[in-house]
Amino acid sequence: MIPTAKVINVVLALMIIASFLVAVVIRECGHALMAYWLGDRTPAEEGRLTLRLRPHLDSVGTLLCVIMAFQPIYAIPVGLGWGKPVKPDPWKLRFGADKGVFLVALGGLLFNLIAGLFMALVIRLVAPFFLHMVGGPITPYILQLLVVFASVNICMAIFNLLPIYPLDGYQMLYSVLPSKQAVQFAKSAPYGPFIVLVLFFFVPFLANLAGLGDVPIFHLSYYIWLGSMLLMSPISGGDVLSYYLQP
Repeated sequence: MIPTAKVINVVLALMIIASFLVAVVIRECGHALMAYWLGDRTPAEEGRLTLRLRPHLDSVGTLLCVIMAFQPIYAIPVGLGWGKPVKPDPWKLRFGADKGVFLVALGGLLFNLIAGLFMALVIRLVAPFFLHMVGGPITPYILQLLVVFASVNICMAIFNLLPIYPLDGYQMLYSVLPSKQAVQFAKSAPYGPFIVLVLFFFVPFLANLAGLGDVPIFHLSYYIWLGSMLLMSPISGGDVLSYYLQP
């Protein structure tokens, strides 16, 4: 059951933000590594093939994560955002510019998805140990952090399917469109970050003020989070929802 408490879980919010920062590094390294595998060393030469956080941070993408993480419990805090886009040289990529760009965009998404599903498997292996063999007040928080990390990575993968710049879905759609349509589509790129903020923050906020908070279309972040729970549950087992939202 989804909680209705109009309170902010600060511990959960901090876990989400920390998990997001790691997930951003995983995703952007995934882009850079895929470009490297496809023959383009440009991202590596620009310092993007690194596990350091700073080269991958984007201020607006991180701001969105902080906003979404500090949502009240009833709105389901979730880790959504993006990092600084990796920009490969399309003409150096194997398989051609369009296919190469598509694969580089797909690479970051897959790295997040694999990281999230792998952590779900870890949860399945360690949860019985923590629940039945290890006591103490910290144990539930360790499990919660593992679940949050898995969920944030899967949420990032789902979120990045949206065809809005600077998300991966934008590059994937751009690379498969015919030239004329791709040029027209590219005109939306400068407005992309603003569109994401409107869809995931301003519209839900205004909907709540107008008494329309129960309308499903105003809760896109909830459905992304729910998707992460549905993907995790068969692998992790247990009640991942209660682990995620525990006080």
